Amino acid sequence: MVAGCAHRTYTTQAPASAPAPQQAPYPPPTPGAQFPSPSTRPPGVAPPAAPGAYVEEGIASWYGAPFDGRRTSNGEIYNMHQMTAAHRTLPFGSIVQVTNLANGRQVDVRINDRGPFVANRIIDLSYSAAEALGVVGPGTAPVRLQVVSGPNPSLGFFGVQVGAFEVEANAERLRAGLSARYSPIAIVSYDSPAGLFYRVRVGRVPTEAAARDLAAQLRASDQLTTFVVRLD
Repeated sequence: MVAGCAHRTYTTQAPASAPAPQQAPYPPPTPGAQFPSPSTRPPGVAPPAAPGAYVEEGIASWYGAPFDGRRTSNGEIYNMHQMTAAHRTLPFGSIVQVTNLANGRQVDVRINDRGPFVANRIIDLSYSAAEALGVVGPGTAPVRLQVVSGPNPSLGFFGVQVGAFEVEANAERLRAGLSARYSPIAIVSYDSPAGLFYRVRVGRVPTEAAARDLAAQLRASDQLTTFVVRLD
């Protein structure tokens, strides 16, 4: 089994190929377009959340070359110089305010990719977004995410990624082993810079909370590394 995030290949997980076009496609960004320059708050301070807003805290990472110029999960061509990011469950087109809790810097990014598929990380920033937030040097940083506009994050279907393999037969073996207890189970291929990978996804449930419960069950009963993902 090999792993990785949506953008870097590690030892157990890897991202998927571009899915079918979304039901309500968003217009592609203007070439070279950027969001406004980052603002700055005191370290450790994040903006107050609006009532009912999606808010999440955790570790951010970033990705650049060799992914620049490759297709993202929503079908766009990745441009590491635009303010975009990958998230496992937020809808494509969501605009997210990211605050670096270590230095107070803030930027808005648009979600157009899936990842990171690495434990304890919640968002993978484009190179330009990471540079604006001061994340390029250290590689990771504690952040706070707040959705400021876009589709309703609670609508859609969710599943659990339980493995990614360079050998398709290994993905098929895992699917066969789980199929007696779980359904549906899908294998989705992804052509990454490091080669072709086969992701195994379990379930199709209508809420992220239900997917988290399924992930906990898979970890407890099968000792699998799990990632809740939106099924685009």
